[in-house]
Amino acid sequence: MVMHRALFTWFILLVFFILLCLRLESRTHWNWFLIFVPMWIYDLILLMNAIFNVFIRCKHETIRTLFKNENILLLVIVLLKVAAQITLCLKLEYKFLNLQVYHVLIPVWIMLPILIIDVSTTLFRKEERR
Repeated sequence: MVMHRALFTWFILLVFFILLCLRLESRTHWNWFLIFVPMWIYDLILLMNAIFNVFIRCKHETIRTLFKNENILLLVIVLLKVAAQITLCLKLEYKFLNLQVYHVLIPVWIMLPILIIDVSTTLFRKEERR
């Protein structure tokens, strides 16, 4: 099962990078939203998986323990990633919007501290178990 997920992830990334290279080399003039479709398909699968797992845990947990669920964190991270992709596509496709780079990167700036805290707490918990 894990091997299938890894192969699917690599395949999605390969398709995305091929489309990105074609667009950046000016071989095609496709819309930037079309280039990001493989990433959005992958994000949709992650979102469905996270939402399904959150609802399964909702039956067995109280509201206080629901926010400790790691699937809520996955849900937030994927939504921030999609928001970053949408703002990047808006900046690249529609020049007349005059979006600044720091406006485009706001979801990434929100996502990075959350990920740093999550990785740090996970590492410290594993060190305590040894």
